[in-house]
Amino acid sequence: MPIQYPQILSLASDDFTARYTDRDTMLYALGVGMGADPMNEKELPFVYENGLKALPTMATVIAWGAGGLAGQMGINYLMVVHGEQKLEIHEPLPTEAPIKAAVRVIGAYDKGKDKGAVIYTETVISRTDTGARLATLVSSTFARGDGGFGGPSEGAPEPHPTPTRAPDAEVALVTRPDQALIYRLSGDRNPLHSDPNVARLAGFPRPILHGLCTYGVTCRAVLQTYADYDPSRIKNFDVRFSSPVFPGETIVTRMWRDGNVISFEASVAERNVTVIKNGRCVLT
Repeated sequence: MPIQYPQILSLASDDFTARYTDRDTMLYALGVGMGADPMNEKELPFVYENGLKALPTMATVIAWGAGGLAGQMGINYLMVVHGEQKLEIHEPLPTEAPIKAAVRVIGAYDKGKDKGAVIYTETVISRTDTGARLATLVSSTFARGDGGFGGPSEGAPEPHPTPTRAPDAEVALVTRPDQALIYRLSGDRNPLHSDPNVARLAGFPRPILHGLCTYGVTCRAVLQTYADYDPSRIKNFDVRFSSPVFPGETIVTRMWRDGNVISFEASVAERNVTVIKNGRCVLT
């Protein structure tokens, strides 16, 4: 069934509950490459229970599967890609907590019958023990095969502009050949990231890295460059995904600082392909 507009804007769910533990916190950090050098004492607290810290971008996986709205949107999930990811941290993520999540569709834009559709969803994550809000996520899904449903074509959020001057800093971080196999244990078990046959059917020569894993790697770059590995300093972290990464490639993050705003983009060194555009991090 095609996208029904404006009915799609009424889709919502608030019945997701879960509890994540220190094990999940360490596994996520390993999944985005923390701890590759066991002698790096700045990264060790993210993968070791002695003084454990949680990466802000872990908010994208602690409520993985919340909402269950995908089947109600009327889109062909064989033709979708993750377009954008925005994150607002309301208070630093605890290393373990009981949580709940409320999910709703907040926008649907029609790019044309042959150009696809863009669907925006919002997820608000809170603690169930104190009621405190932890994070708000806004994600966009580019549904390549679902344009022409009659919704608005304009009004989607504008991307953050990237400065035209030379970057102020650049960090290269190598991913492991098995990075996707580690990262998938934090929630997203789409076989596109693990099964060579599925990857080939999707048009890739081998499994690709999760976009949200690349997202976490760029957060590491900003964290070490401008926040001295203090995750409590990151308030917002927003990106647009532009191309996939293959596990084992080197992600190069270029950064520009303007006050408390860090603009960034990322590419893979081996192929000189931009994989993240219009990145924006707000520091406290």
